[in-house]
Amino acid sequence: MQRSLFFAGTVFAIVMAVAAHAARPECGDAISETAEPKDKPLYEYSEAEVGDYLGELQSAEPDLRRRITALARKNLGQPYDIYLLGEFPFETYDPQPMYSLTKSDCVVFAEHTYAMALTHDWPSFMTMLQRIRYRDGQMGVATRNHYTESDWTKSNQWLVRDVTPELAGDAGVEFTEKIDRAKFLKGRYDLEVDVPVETHHDLYLPYTAIDRLGDQLHDGDCVNVVRAAVKPGNSPSEPVPGSVFVGHVGLVAHGPDGTLHLIHSSKPQVREEPLSVYIRRSLENVETLDREGKPRLVGFKFLRLADDPLANLRELDGPEGPRVRLPLEDASQFWHERLP
Repeated sequence: MQRSLFFAGTVFAIVMAVAAHAARPECGDAISETAEPKDKPLYEYSEAEVGDYLGELQSAEPDLRRRITALARKNLGQPYDIYLLGEFPFETYDPQPMYSLTKSDCVVFAEHTYAMALTHDWPSFMTMLQRIRYRDGQMGVATRNHYTESDWTKSNQWLVRDVTPELAGDAGVEFTEKIDRAKFLKGRYDLEVDVPVETHHDLYLPYTAIDRLGDQLHDGDCVNVVRAAVKPGNSPSEPVPGSVFVGHVGLVAHGPDGTLHLIHSSKPQVREEPLSVYIRRSLENVETLDREGKPRLVGFKFLRLADDPLANLRELDGPEGPRVRLPLEDASQFWHERLP
C-alpha cells in the first residue's frame, strides 16, 4: 500500500538534516559559529538559521514576489554544481541527498527559492520543496521533474503558468519533442519503468525578438532558456527539427533602473545580470557550436508566477497540503494514468 507524507511533524526534517550534513563540505567551508545570519549569504546558513530566517521574512515582507527576489539575491555567489540532488535516504538509484544549502544548479536554485518564499519554517520548506521537485508530489527518481518543459511546468501549474504564446505573438517558433522517459531512466539510472513516449508540442520566443517583451515580465517570474542545434547561417527561428529543448532556467528580477535581469545558477556561481548581457555571453562561440552541430541559445520561454500559489495548491491537495508521497516500488502505473 502506498503511504502518504504530510510532514506535519519533524521526523522528515530530522532525517533530511542528517542526510545533508553527511554530504556537506569539510571544515574549509564550515559555517562560522559567530557570524550573525543577516551578515552572511544564505548558502552559509545552517538548517536552523534558514528556518528562523524564513519566519522573519514572512513577517517582514508580505509580498511573495519581493520575497522571491530577496531570497534569490541573498544567495548570490552560491557555488554551482550540476546533478547534486537525489532521493537518499528514501531511494538509492540516485544516492545524492534530497537538498543542499551550500550549492545549486539552475533548477535547484529556482526550486529552493520558490519553496523558501512560500514557507515560514524548515519543515514547511522541506515539504514544499518536494512538492515542487516531483510530479504531483510523488517522490522518486522515476517521478522527478526531469524535463523542464513537459514535467516541471506541467506539475507546477499551481505555481506558474506558461505565458510564452501571449508574449511571443506571431514571433513565436513552434517545436515538437519526443519525451522518452523510459529510455532516459534506463540510461541514467539503470531503472526499468514502463512509461509511454510523449509527444510534446511547445513554442519559444527567439532571442532576436526579445525587445517585444517590453515591461511584461515581473519579478519572481521564471525564465526557461531554450537551446537547439542550428545550421550555419540559419537564424534562431530555424532550429534543426527535433533538437530543441529547455536547457537552463532562472528567475526574473529588475535592476534599480528597471532593466530586465536574470538571477540564475551557472558556472561558477549564482549571479544576477541583465538579460541582454546573458544573451551576449551565450552567443560568444555560436559560430563554432553551429559548425559542430551542438546546441546553443535560440530563445526563451516565460512562466508567470501565480497571484496566490498556495490557494491553487490547496485546491489540488486539500487543506492539509502540500501533499507528498513516498517513492513507489514501480512508477509504471503512475505514468500510464497521466500520459496518453
